[in-house]
Amino acid sequence: MPVLLNLTGRRCVVIGGGPVAERKAMMLVAAGAETVVVSPAITDGLLRLLKEQRQGVWIEREYRHGDLAGAFLAFAATDRTEVNAAVAAEAEAEGIPINDAGDGARGNMITPGVLRRGGLVVAVSTSGAGPAAARELIREIDQHFGEDYEQYIDFLSSMRAFIKERVSDPGRRKRLLRRLAESDILTSIRGGGFHRWDEAAMIAWIEEQTEE
Repeated sequence: MPVLLNLTGRRCVVIGGGPVAERKAMMLVAAGAETVVVSPAITDGLLRLLKEQRQGVWIEREYRHGDLAGAFLAFAATDRTEVNAAVAAEAEAEGIPINDAGDGARGNMITPGVLRRGGLVVAVSTSGAGPAAARELIREIDQHFGEDYEQYIDFLSSMRAFIKERVSDPGRRKRLLRRLAESDILTSIRGGGFHRWDEAAMIAWIEEQTEE
């Protein structure tokens, strides 16, 4: 079941320090998670990432049972099958969603390929066909979603927040949000004729929709 998780401030543990662990940690840091990496050695890229991000911690040793305590998510990303299996077993016992990078069937969570355009997030899973296939699909999708979508989603996000703040009536708020989704703002952005709305423009749009 595909879901999007808010990981801001959540403790997420990555067991392993190689390239796969680096990719998992990058994803977690980008999502604002409190990222904990447990490994006796890590890649240079992962070391730089953890140094630059205040929410990243490296525990410089081998995995020990109990390292997943308090974790919201866990990732077994070592090159040793027995270690990954032990991590998966601990996660299962503690009720923690676990991704086993070495054997997806041993975990209960997979991480899809992701394309980001500001607030737009497109996730792609091949249901086990392989990460290379997912990356190729992401490249194809990327050709259809340019920077105009990033501007569009950012606009929708700011307008939605403004409407929720200014309009208290649930029915009226619902109608405004529906009309916002139906608007031709994306076409205007693509045509180069769109300028970011200030508060006065937002209020004017709300009043215009109310009058119709």
